[in-house]
Amino acid sequence: MHLPDYDELPRAARGGRSAWGLFGDDDNLGLLNLITPEVTASAARLVATGEVIPLDLPLDHFDPPLFGRTAYALEKKIAADKQGLDEVYNGFNPQASSQWDGLGHVAYDVDSFYNGATLDAVLTENRNTIGHWARKGIATRGVLLDLERTSDAYDPGSTHTFSVEDLERARRAAGVEFLPGDVIILRTGFLRWYDSLPARERRRISTREDLRACGLEHTEDMARYLWNTHAAAVASDAPSLEVWPMDRSAEQFPFGILHRFLLGQFGMGIGELWALETLAARCAERGRHEFFLTSAPLHSMAGVGSPANAMAIL
Repeated sequence: MHLPDYDELPRAARGGRSAWGLFGDDDNLGLLNLITPEVTASAARLVATGEVIPLDLPLDHFDPPLFGRTAYALEKKIAADKQGLDEVYNGFNPQASSQWDGLGHVAYDVDSFYNGATLDAVLTENRNTIGHWARKGIATRGVLLDLERTSDAYDPGSTHTFSVEDLERARRAAGVEFLPGDVIILRTGFLRWYDSLPARERRRISTREDLRACGLEHTEDMARYLWNTHAAAVASDAPSLEVWPMDRSAEQFPFGILHRFLLGQFGMGIGELWALETLAARCAERGRHEFFLTSAPLHSMAGVGSPANAMAIL
């Protein structure tokens, strides 16, 4: 289908542009609709060696989890004959490690989620929940933009922002053109930086108040750029995709929180804390930054997020 450019979309109620209704009034998939069988088949033809690179970190990699999220406890249950094991994850937060933010995770405004869904519809009618993505499955072209490799030196644990120009520089260096249905993956170096920290510092930055992280600028220019890529989703190794902390002030509404647009207006998936170091090294070695990407979100019809369960196949 033909997708309008950002400036051709209708205006949203409190600023910016809206993609509501583009895929029908009852749509719960958002831009994942662009991952058609033809897109998947084309992406599968990128497989050259069959090398598989998992893009998920261990579930307990962040100790303690960022943003004050819950750390799970694993309880193993031994069968009566001691010849089998079962297990229960207590306190499991599906967004405590490599993750997807589903369309029900952040609204554009109060009672105003993607495609006009209300909070009650998300809570009681499974509107915009991650289970819709799980039933579709994600298999498409992934494109890696290595921002750390193509930018001047910066501190990943600071409020360094990446501009549209920074993304374009990385895209040109990767030698790729975006295609509808892509998943654009951004390596910022945040995870490499986090893994270098002592345990004391990891504990300190685990709260919303003390965390600082590089990420995308939260501006209309960035929203316009990302929409015009016609990607299905964008993911990174940073904790919030956009620079943290966000700007929640009334003066910066609605662009102070880029999530409001990507999730709440565009229906564009957001991936965070993806493990990208091995993939980035292999892309640099090969001189090729596109690959077949698969992901299987949790089939939870009430959930709003999921472990990424993502793999790049080269």
